[in-house]
Amino acid sequence: MSTYVYGIVRSSHPDLPEKMGGIGDPARTVRVLTHGELAALVSEAPEDLKPKRRDLLAHQSVLAEAGAGGPVLPMRFGGVSPDDDTVVAVLREREDHYLERLKALDNKVEYNVKATHDEESVLHQVLADDPDLRALSEANRAAGGGSYEQKLALGERVVAAVKQREARDAVTVQQALEGAAVDVRPGPENSGWLANISFLVDRDEADAFVAAVDRLGKEHGHLVLQVNGPLPPYSFVE
Repeated sequence: MSTYVYGIVRSSHPDLPEKMGGIGDPARTVRVLTHGELAALVSEAPEDLKPKRRDLLAHQSVLAEAGAGGPVLPMRFGGVSPDDDTVVAVLREREDHYLERLKALDNKVEYNVKATHDEESVLHQVLADDPDLRALSEANRAAGGGSYEQKLALGERVVAAVKQREARDAVTVQQALEGAAVDVRPGPENSGWLANISFLVDRDEADAFVAAVDRLGKEHGHLVLQVNGPLPPYSFVE
């Protein structure tokens, strides 16, 4: 039977609740494999493992429970090893590296911040910032909307201005928040977001980080911010 791996902790990590269920239907019992100062949180892996909502939530639940007791190196969903012996062998081979990462992540959590523009607000913003573009827009409006060519030219300039604003605002988001974080990692580029950034935050400073996000939103009303956290530090584990 293959072994499913949720994450890696210190062998001294507090125990999970007895008979805690993990992925699968019925839920596989979460077990602990140890080697030296390390432990892996594992269970049996279902043969037909797929990213179903129930299993995704179960994976997150195990990591959230483990994270409440101390640092954890979280595996992303789908981490399957051939057997228990293989997992223990990896713990043995990479013990120094894993212990270093656990030390670096001690009392840390991840917050992911995504940002996009409020379309109406950013349109007003780019027109206010560019007198020539504003004059062109007002001329078209005075001409009843303008010709097709004029509308096309205005539209192209507006799109270009918004793209430039997106690039500047992505920098603004990171600069405004990185001072409240220990580390920063860019997330995967995703259409629709001008910024997708993960921040490693000291657990004791989590309220201060969330407050910094709130201030950013109030100071830049054309930004729409989405905050997800606290999370296990997925983005800060190689």
